[in-house]
Amino acid sequence: MLDRSRIAYVDGYRLRRALLAACRHARKYKGELNRINVFPVADGDTGTNLTLTLEAVARALTGFRERRIDRVAATVARSAVLGARGNCGMMLSQFLLGFSGGVDGRPRVSVGEFAGAFAAGAQSLDGAVEEPVEGTILTVVRDAAARAVDEGATGRPGDFVDAMAGVLDTARESLARTPDLLPVLAEAGVVDAGAMAFVRIVEGVVALIEEGAGGEGGDAATAGALGDLADDLSRPDWSPIAATEHPFTHGSKRFCTEILVEGAGLPSEQVVREALSEGSEELLVIRSEDILKIHLHTDHPRAAIDYCGTLGTVTAHKAEDMLAQYEAARDAGTRAVRRPVGILVDSGSDLPEAVVRAHGIHMVPLLLIEDGKTLRDRIDVTAEEFHARLGSGGPLPTTSLPPPGDFVEAFERASSDSEVVVGVLVAASLSGIFRSAENAARLAPHLDVRLVDSEAASILAGLLALKAAELAEAGTPAEAIVDEIKRIRRQSGVLFTVRTLDRLMASGRVSQFAGWLGGVLDLKPVLGLASDGAIKAYGKARGAARVRKLILDKVASAIPPGVKKVRFGIIHVAAPDIAELLRSEIAGRFGDAETLVAPVTPTIATHLGTGAWGLAYMVED
Repeated sequence: MLDRSRIAYVDGYRLRRALLAACRHARKYKGELNRINVFPVADGDTGTNLTLTLEAVARALTGFRERRIDRVAATVARSAVLGARGNCGMMLSQFLLGFSGGVDGRPRVSVGEFAGAFAAGAQSLDGAVEEPVEGTILTVVRDAAARAVDEGATGRPGDFVDAMAGVLDTARESLARTPDLLPVLAEAGVVDAGAMAFVRIVEGVVALIEEGAGGEGGDAATAGALGDLADDLSRPDWSPIAATEHPFTHGSKRFCTEILVEGAGLPSEQVVREALSEGSEELLVIRSEDILKIHLHTDHPRAAIDYCGTLGTVTAHKAEDMLAQYEAARDAGTRAVRRPVGILVDSGSDLPEAVVRAHGIHMVPLLLIEDGKTLRDRIDVTAEEFHARLGSGGPLPTTSLPPPGDFVEAFERASSDSEVVVGVLVAASLSGIFRSAENAARLAPHLDVRLVDSEAASILAGLLALKAAELAEAGTPAEAIVDEIKRIRRQSGVLFTVRTLDRLMASGRVSQFAGWLGGVLDLKPVLGLASDGAIKAYGKARGAARVRKLILDKVASAIPPGVKKVRFGIIHVAAPDIAELLRSEIAGRFGDAETLVAPVTPTIATHLGTGAWGLAYMVED
């Protein structure tokens, strides 16, 4: 617990605690924020987008022990940019970037220095929005920053408690005025959802500072500040989105498009804005060193994605049909506002983290057991950490399936965001994961869960899940998504190679190939998954270059002539150089086809061994 009488400065440790508390507090209001989200589009996703953004921040801070405030702030800003979803998430990440710049070079800050950084965050946000609208998060952040500067100017030492309480009071008052500034809010009888999200974040910080000191609770105080609107905000039988006549309360473009670009020598935000401004609305561009994050509303998302591909590597992108979101939110009436369909995968899908974040895909971690301790795949141990251990030659943990209880929890979590959950899981012929999920679904009959046996593993299962997410964002019903994924799987595949069959033989996956290599030095097997998910041999070659050519040739022969839409996925175990060579060779053969690259997740890597790599293709025509 922080001592109220001695908070004379904030360092990295205190900032980390405060932001984790803010994330926990604000995420509790996801449903309420979705319900009142009528601007700029009545699509009911502000709470979901805020939650996904804050989850990225919380994950980056978990276990982070840096004492300098500038390093913590930089980590928070970068994670927020990478995880930003929607207008709300993008604006929050822009504020955090400005705040980070305001504390740069400082190990800790005083009240006045903190106020200056807060003001820098507000200025950064103001400068990022080309057509600012008052009565939104912009207004509340600006008013809160002005109060922070006033508090910092008093010069009273050790006054963070009073300063932050004052900032929160002003933010609440500014939030209550948003309907006076933005007519669409007054017509719907709500405050701005993005602005309320910011207030909830500040509340979480103040609640930690005032912990145990009788501080005023967030719910009661905010309700009081909202005056006459407080009663309406708490009414469970009232649906502002259902009462909205049209989804596009500001603008008219249909697809909420977000693009993450990574690379050296990226252009400035202004250059990208100028290139994308024509025919777009709600355009926000954030650059942080080697990252560009773009958000826009457009009727032509592919054109924006293709342009961004000329700037660097498009790591992730998504385009959600806001009309479909609005219709689902309106039909929800007084129930919780949720997306029509959400997607769930297991961590064996090998989907890159950026893709999981961009599409809000829910993931169930597979498990590793080491010295009686359970490690969650991709949470307690990353792929890179595990690959380093593989290379050291030491003892390895065993792998374990998620029990049905883990799937039930995941189904509940995904169902809080979506009416129907479609789970795309690793092949039942390779693992008991699918059976565990089936058992879990039987334990949760109150949830609408549709399970798809991908008859695949690793990045091929991931590509199929990504396609399912895109179909869901386009408003495709769950039944049609399941049918389409099954159709696409029949014309897609994955090939891989390993340095040695030892790990696969030890796991019992390829006992039928025990004598296949015949002990010939440097003869590499090419394996793959048949259409039913079973492992089969596709050939063998001597040397890395010949193996790559063999796999590329077989993939090329499997793709029908004239195909217009094919995507690739590359996975590797501690072999990033081979992955980049393969990416380049794919570009040479197949042009600008989208290609995902990811390290193999620990539970699969333990069966493949160091140096393994693979190539998946997904034909969508």
